[in-house]
Amino acid sequence: MMKVFEVNITHQVSDYLNDNLKNVETVEKANQKMYKAFGFIHFFDNAEDLQILKEIISISQSIVSEPDRAEYGDFQTNLDLANKVAFHLTTKNVSPEIIIEPTCGKGNFIVASLKHFSNIKKVFGIEIYKPYVWESKFNIIDFYLSNPREDKPEISIIHSSVFDFDFKTIAKENNTKEILIIGNPPWITNSKLGSLNSSNLPKKTNFKNHNGLDAMTGKGNFDIAEYITLMMIETFQHQKANIALLVKNTVIKNIVFYQFSKKYRISEIEKYCIDSKKEFNVSVEASLFYCKINSNPSFKCAEFDFYNNSKAKLNFGWLSDKFVSNIDTYSNTEQIDGKCPFEWRQGIKHDCSSIMELDKVNGHFVNGLKEEIKLESDLVYGILKSSDLKNTVIKETRKHTIVTQKKVGQETNYIKYDFPKTFQYLSEHQDAFNARKSSIYNNKPPFSIFGVGDYSFKPYKVAISGLYKTFHFTLVLPQNGKPVMLDDTCYMLGFDRVEFAVYSLILLNFETTMQFLQSITFADAKRTFTKEVLMRIDLLELAQTIDKSELQNQLNYINSTYNFNLNLDLWCDFINEMKPIESGQMELFA
Repeated sequence: MMKVFEVNITHQVSDYLNDNLKNVETVEKANQKMYKAFGFIHFFDNAEDLQILKEIISISQSIVSEPDRAEYGDFQTNLDLANKVAFHLTTKNVSPEIIIEPTCGKGNFIVASLKHFSNIKKVFGIEIYKPYVWESKFNIIDFYLSNPREDKPEISIIHSSVFDFDFKTIAKENNTKEILIIGNPPWITNSKLGSLNSSNLPKKTNFKNHNGLDAMTGKGNFDIAEYITLMMIETFQHQKANIALLVKNTVIKNIVFYQFSKKYRISEIEKYCIDSKKEFNVSVEASLFYCKINSNPSFKCAEFDFYNNSKAKLNFGWLSDKFVSNIDTYSNTEQIDGKCPFEWRQGIKHDCSSIMELDKVNGHFVNGLKEEIKLESDLVYGILKSSDLKNTVIKETRKHTIVTQKKVGQETNYIKYDFPKTFQYLSEHQDAFNARKSSIYNNKPPFSIFGVGDYSFKPYKVAISGLYKTFHFTLVLPQNGKPVMLDDTCYMLGFDRVEFAVYSLILLNFETTMQFLQSITFADAKRTFTKEVLMRIDLLELAQTIDKSELQNQLNYINSTYNFNLNLDLWCDFINEMKPIESGQMELFA
């Protein structure tokens, strides 16, 4: 193995090219030779490439280290996995005439396709990274030298951004042919590529149509592989085609989720889970996404183990107008799938933990910079993070935080006059606040926070971590007569009465609720629980169907375990509070 154009080339390929091109003077003749031998359309883009290649392969080359492109979401598929994918497709009677790989990398999927599909007439590989364009060509030559055959398809390996390439022309010119779109598009988001100053980005667009705040806070961020997959679906939706792409699991989930509104002409939607650690040495949940195009829309996805796909592990997708993670188990608890009568809220967001979050050491506050600081206690509250929500009841916090506002956008000038020590401390660290990257803080008062409102100051809260897969809710009690805050990785309901909080806690930790949440949440999601998920828990429906004796048993357990003395005298008031009222207001809930 040696290096040419910064990429690998086998000695077999190098020797062949040297023998067959050394006396060729023009790029036209060189391209003719490569077309006749291997089917390449325009193997050389220009005369300069021809000359450089001839010079390099005529002499022995030292090894050049290959750049690490993992930061670009570039996880190259090994040939063994590519072959397994292609073979799997043959078992599904996929027999393409046209192969399209939108981001072909080193060409392993193309080589695997050439090996396993006998009816291929044309191959299109698009790749923005020029060294990979060459390596794809070299790998194809190497395959043909080791596997000689007379009938070769036309092959075009094109140096281009996938977002600039004209796929519609391929669709138009091959509208009667069976097409296979195969490959492994980048596992990275548009914002990450943007931060790396990559040119391989789609034109600025909010393609999921998020509103302004959602787009600003991250929902407008999307996976590049998802964008490419949807682009392929839309481009080839009226042709006989199949898609087989290695993507993150979240991409597949999103495509099925948006299928309800978009109604893409895809069917036989399947997800084959792979071992990403084994295949790519990354800790990302990923799978082979497969579907047929140009068919009546399907709204469900069958999930398999790629390495043993004899039986579906589960099915997820849409049942009527409900999106669920396990169709088979959902039916047992679907009666509580509705709308929560109380509004779930996210905790406080400040993006300045080294300044705003404090430890208490020997009676003194210490910040994340290990500075001992003096503050008025009025704006300091206990705070819980996701990792703290392990117990059923929490009375104390290990961390504290400064809460500068009662509601989003509130002016903070009052701190200077009412709490001068706190103001001086915050002002001394103004640079840390100015360094916050999120645009939500732009044009907001100094030391602004988000995720704060009347609900933040409710004395009793029921909370759950958005990050952990615990399916367990926690009762949060006041600390030193003040409400405890939660950070933005947590979700909560706020109450004025401890009885209502405990009733809600019992309902939320009920077996039925846990089974329901397991059937609508995805284990590989970045956040297992979101506001959208939690708002689907119809606590009123659950409360009206729960066995009263079971409720009393749970209340007795809480009383004895946590030294409460509560009863069910307010249960009917609790039920009534959850029932809709004309004003739409709830006096006791935020």
